[in-house]
Amino acid sequence: MHPEDFRAGDFGHGRNWPIGYQDLEPFYRAAERELGVAADVDEQREAVGLPFPAGYRYPTRAIPRTHLDTVIAGALDGRRVRERPGAAPTTLRVVTTPHARNGRPHQEPGPDGGPRPAAEDAVCRGHASCVPICPSGAKYTPLRTQARWASSVTLLTRAVVSRLRLDASGRVTGVEYLRHPADGSAAGSVPRTAEADLVVLAAHAIENAKLLLLSGAAGGSGQVGRNLMDHPVLLTWGLMPGQVGPYRGPGSTSGLEGFRFGPARARRAPFRIEIGNWGWTWALGPPDGRVAELLRTGGPDGRGLFGRELRRAAGDRIGREFAFQFEMEQDADPANRVTLDPAVRDPLGIPRPVLHYDLSDWVKRGIAAAKAVSDQLFALLGAEDRTGFAPGPGWPGRFEHEGRAYAYRAAGHGAGTHIMGDSPRTSVVDQWQRCWDHPNLYAVGCGSMPGVATSNPSLTMAALALRSAGRIHQDLLARHRPVPLRGPAALEGADHS
Repeated sequence: MHPEDFRAGDFGHGRNWPIGYQDLEPFYRAAERELGVAADVDEQREAVGLPFPAGYRYPTRAIPRTHLDTVIAGALDGRRVRERPGAAPTTLRVVTTPHARNGRPHQEPGPDGGPRPAAEDAVCRGHASCVPICPSGAKYTPLRTQARWASSVTLLTRAVVSRLRLDASGRVTGVEYLRHPADGSAAGSVPRTAEADLVVLAAHAIENAKLLLLSGAAGGSGQVGRNLMDHPVLLTWGLMPGQVGPYRGPGSTSGLEGFRFGPARARRAPFRIEIGNWGWTWALGPPDGRVAELLRTGGPDGRGLFGRELRRAAGDRIGREFAFQFEMEQDADPANRVTLDPAVRDPLGIPRPVLHYDLSDWVKRGIAAAKAVSDQLFALLGAEDRTGFAPGPGWPGRFEHEGRAYAYRAAGHGAGTHIMGDSPRTSVVDQWQRCWDHPNLYAVGCGSMPGVATSNPSLTMAALALRSAGRIHQDLLARHRPVPLRGPAALEGADHS
């Protein structure tokens, strides 16, 4: 996140954080080491404005640009666009994106160390098939962390927590859970209990909120489940005038960062622009859909293409595909929330969560500004714009704003449902992600974030978790610290009156 993102409320939309960038900065670096992030620190410092400490460098070198990145940079770098008439111009620059995957290693460890040793083949090879699993093992996976767990840690699988156990004082004494049958059947089970001195909910924004609601916990502020946020994503897509080699490398390796910050965010939601490497996949599906279209009606007579003509037409069409992905900041709105439906239950009998979600006018203005920027980018690239948001089931996020149709996809970056703050009257957790109402209950993850900003939230989530882990460790030490007993000699001179 950018330092400005922690005080979004100063611009009149969303909330300020109870901590600032500098509070999280050392944990950002620790998270980057743990995840094995690849990026160029000088580029991020200069182009994005991130205040890295002197001498810092990312654990591995930046993931190389794709050919598409290079073509777009050649056409756009240094050009200027206006998001609306009369607005201050923004100078364009294509910037490589930090990734939680191993790039090429540095020759020698930096002052903050490097990533954990990895096999030579555990480096990004540009397979273009890294969702969900990286073929070369370069992408971070929790298995790396689990491999270092001590023997005292037990991971209980097929166990679904159904409720927190609370005593009369408000302390959490443990959790109830149900065992899911190994055969996948829907049979319920008798609740079991795991007791604990301290409980951490780390089931992400939706499930954390669901568990708190099911348990009647952390409700003092009335904010549990509220302020649900995501990154609404405007997609635009088209055909470049020449071949750009899509479907190579990770989903995105570069983007345009100039719209993430600045005074314009007082009027509209800020956004960052990802350059999509996988053609029209997110907007319209994988390339076989375009091949099917050519088979049906691709010929000059309206009949299908086959054989050599099909291969030539498909190669030309798919080889020129590209897309922009505009990730919008969303403000924390209490009306966007998670609730429970006791009438609709999952196979274990637990009520399912219900999501109430919409976009504010501030976000809609951001989407309109992003589309205006996209129109100018297409013109500068000499590209054919194929963007369209036809009504129907393909675009459930379609809406009209000031007489123009737009649509968005969900990024799946849920946040805000147990929001962090500096007062138990207006927030669910404190700056350490500890529930105000329960001194031994932590709800960690993106659900604590008061603002989702414009960057993908995984690194911020990891940094927050590492910061909270230090406080959790202190809590446990204080609870289990030995108390010295006073022996008989110390009692001899005591006043027993």
